[in-house]
Amino acid sequence: MRRPITCVLIALALVTAALAGPARADRPAAPTYAGYLFAYFTGEGTADGEQVYFALSRGNDPLRWRELNGGRPVLTSGVGEQGVRDPFVIRAPSGDRFYLIATDLRIFGNGDWDRAQRHGSKSIMVWESTDLVHWTDQRLVRVSPDAAGNTWAPEAFYDETLGVYVVFWASKIYAVDDPDHTGDTYNRMMYATTRDFRAFSEPRVWKDPGYSVIDSTLIKQGGTYYRFTKDERDPTSSSPCAKFIIEEKSATIVNTDYDLVAECVGKGAISRGEGPTVFKSNTQNKWYLFIDEFGGRGYVPFESTDLAAGRWTMVTDYSLPAHPRHGTVLPVTAAEYNRLLRAYS
Repeated sequence: MRRPITCVLIALALVTAALAGPARADRPAAPTYAGYLFAYFTGEGTADGEQVYFALSRGNDPLRWRELNGGRPVLTSGVGEQGVRDPFVIRAPSGDRFYLIATDLRIFGNGDWDRAQRHGSKSIMVWESTDLVHWTDQRLVRVSPDAAGNTWAPEAFYDETLGVYVVFWASKIYAVDDPDHTGDTYNRMMYATTRDFRAFSEPRVWKDPGYSVIDSTLIKQGGTYYRFTKDERDPTSSSPCAKFIIEEKSATIVNTDYDLVAECVGKGAISRGEGPTVFKSNTQNKWYLFIDEFGGRGYVPFESTDLAAGRWTMVTDYSLPAHPRHGTVLPVTAAEYNRLLRAYS
């Protein structure tokens, strides 16, 4: 009687291993990080400001940076609107591939923000790399519906449960009977899923509080996702948190009803804020939230030791790159750090 039971147990173990194998293969051991890569743009005030710039932290200090490539753009756009804003870099779960996505938008030379939100690009910009130095040719990939007037500040997060990247961005969505986008509407956060940044699912609404919100970013701690979003309402509205950051949390990424953690993040320390980027320290139990004080100092760093508490303290002693605007901070290994330094010093 023992042999059949043993055979059944072995068979079940083999099936379990077969099912679990690919998932484990997609999740290599966590690397040891030696620093951070900062990807950003510098603004619409110069001809090359709306392109992709890189900086490297000085070792594992996220508050001290050196500009790469002599302070010149590392990636430039030659397609779409030929401007690149809000660059976001994500590491694939396999650890050996990177995707850089960005807004297809150029404001320099025209300053037409109204056109940008009524008849702007419905696509995101995509580059790929295996080493953060050599990048594929850029490509435009449409993600927004016909009703969208813009596709702003795309970011992505890999959902291990779904086995896909969740890509999210802000769009003004116009009425179906307003194909020329002449009416009034507001920005809301949209999302779609992809496995390869080429084919995307149909877009869905992710955050729509009934007023304009933009610039969401995510971080996961334990089993909780923390989302940071800009309240885009006009400062003259009744909201005391207009033009500041909202922090929320959820147990799942694509939940459309996150729980509020904190609002007015940054108020009292900066005049207004957008383009938040959040990341964990490589060496401490601490998180950093960089908020773009647009029209002011550009990025200003905040720190916290408790994401769930929603209390962020502005850092006063820091040295960021010149004029950094809405971008991403990505932890990098020693090999990646040294490769970037050699390529762009």
